Amino acid sequence: MKERLKRLQQHLQHGLIERDTPIRLALLAMLSGEHLLLIGPPGTAKSELARRLRRVFRGGQYFERLLTKFSVPEELFGPLSIKALEEDRYERLTAAYLPSASIAFIDEIFKANSAILNALLTLLNEREFDNGAQRVKTPLAAVIGASNELPEGDELDALYDRFLLRYEIGPVSDEGFQQLLQLDDAPASALDEADLLSADDLAAIQAASAQLPLAEDVYYLLGGLREFLRERHIPVSDRRWRKVVKLLQVAAWSNGQERVQVWDCWLLQYCLWHLPRQRDAILQWYQSHLGTDAVVNPERLKRLIGVWRETLEKERNDKRHLANDKGERLYVDHQGQLTTLSGREYCAADNGEPLYLAPPDQDDRSNAGQGYRREELQEQFFDDHYQQCHVDGKWVRLDEYTADPDNRLMRHESFAPHTEPVRYGEAHIRERVAATQDLLDAIARHKQVLADKLESIGSDVAGHLWLDPAFAVPAQENLRESLRVIEALEGQIRELQEGFRQLPRR
Repeated sequence: MKERLKRLQQHLQHGLIERDTPIRLALLAMLSGEHLLLIGPPGTAKSELARRLRRVFRGGQYFERLLTKFSVPEELFGPLSIKALEEDRYERLTAAYLPSASIAFIDEIFKANSAILNALLTLLNEREFDNGAQRVKTPLAAVIGASNELPEGDELDALYDRFLLRYEIGPVSDEGFQQLLQLDDAPASALDEADLLSADDLAAIQAASAQLPLAEDVYYLLGGLREFLRERHIPVSDRRWRKVVKLLQVAAWSNGQERVQVWDCWLLQYCLWHLPRQRDAILQWYQSHLGTDAVVNPERLKRLIGVWRETLEKERNDKRHLANDKGERLYVDHQGQLTTLSGREYCAADNGEPLYLAPPDQDDRSNAGQGYRREELQEQFFDDHYQQCHVDGKWVRLDEYTADPDNRLMRHESFAPHTEPVRYGEAHIRERVAATQDLLDAIARHKQVLADKLESIGSDVAGHLWLDPAFAVPAQENLRESLRVIEALEGQIRELQEGFRQLPRR
C-alpha cells in the first residue's frame, strides 16, 4: 500500500510547483474519510488539487460548485422531483449532485447560507442526506473546500469545524517563480488501474488503521499540546481530537508502521489551528517537545530538582534541640554558658549611657524602641528650673525618675538554642539515594531512546509518505538540544544524589 500511495502522490504532484504538502493532505484526507479546507486567493491551484484527487479514485462521481450568497439548495443537492411532488412527496433528484458524489470541490464554501448549511453539515459529518422523508447514505469520500477568507459569523463555526485538515495556500514563492514559468503542460502519464483507490480500499484502510496503537510519548505529547492550545485560547473540540487520532492512525498504517510515532504528529499543525497565524506556533511547540515524555521532560525535571534541592538543604541544616537530664531544653546565653532560660530582659544603654522611658502620659514611652538619654528626658519632659515633671498626680524630680527601675527602657535578648546536627539512619539515606537513582535510570533509558531517534530520524522522515522531508533538519537539532538539556539536568541530579549520600549518619 505504501508504494502504491507513493505512486499516486507522484502522479498528483506532476506539473505543480510547491504544492507537495496540500497534495499529501488531500490524499490523506480521502484515506481518512475527512475533508480538507484550502484558504487562499484565486489562481493557486485549489480546484486543480480536487480534480486531480478525483483521478486517483476508481468509480464514483466528482462534483464541483462555486457558492455565492445567492446560491440555493438546488445547486448542491439537486432539483425537486416533479413526479414526487405530484405524489405529495418532497424529494430531490440527487444524481450528478453532491449527495451522489464521491469526491467534491466546493469553492467559496463559507458563502453557504442557512438554507444550505444544515443539510451540508449532516452530509459532511455523517455522510447522510435527508431526501424527503428518508435519510440516505451517501458515497462521499472527501470534500475539498476552498475560500479566499476565513468564515465570519458564529453560524459558520460548525461548518469550519467539519474540515479536519486546513491549509493556507498562497502563490508560488520567488524561488519557484522561474520554475513556474518554465513548466511543461504535458499531462502526467496514465496511472496503472491497479493503483487507483476504491471505496472498498478506503474502508479497509480505515478499519485496519483503527487497530494501530499510539506510542506512549504520543499520548504525552497530545496532552501537552492540548494544554498549550488551551492556554492560548485556541479552540479544539473533543470531536476534533478524536478525528486527529484517527488521522494519525491512518497516516502511520499507510506508511507501514506498527504504531503511531511522534513523527506522525508533525501533521497536527494542519489540524489544530483556528487562525492561519497559529500554525507556526503549533509547529514550534511540537518541535521543541520532541524527545520528551511523561517521566523525562525538562519542565518536570526542573521542578523536581528544585524540590529535592530544598529538601537536601533542609536536611543538611536541620538541627536537634538538646536538653538536660531533666528534659529541659538548653540554650546558650550571652556569655556562652548553657542555661534553661530561652532569653533575658536587660536595661538598654547607648554607648554605656542608660536609656529611659518617657513619662506615663506619653503615647509612645519607648520613642519607637529607641528610648531617651537623661539629657533628652530633661529637655523634653522636665521643668528647666526645678528639673521635675508631673507624674501620676505628683511632682517627681529627674533624679527620682531616673532612679526608678520601672522607668528604664528594657530590651529582650533571645538565647540561641543549644543544638547539634540531625543525624539520619541508613534506611533514610538509602531511600533518598534510591529515589534519585530511579530517575537517573529513567534518564539513561530516555537518552538511549533519543540516540536511537537521532540515528533513525533521517530515514524515517525522508521515506515518510506524509511528512515534509525538510522537517528532519529542525527535528534533529531539537532532539540534540533536548539531549543537551537532559544531560545538564542529569548532572544536577547526580550532585543531589551525592549530597544525600553525605548527610550526617547516626
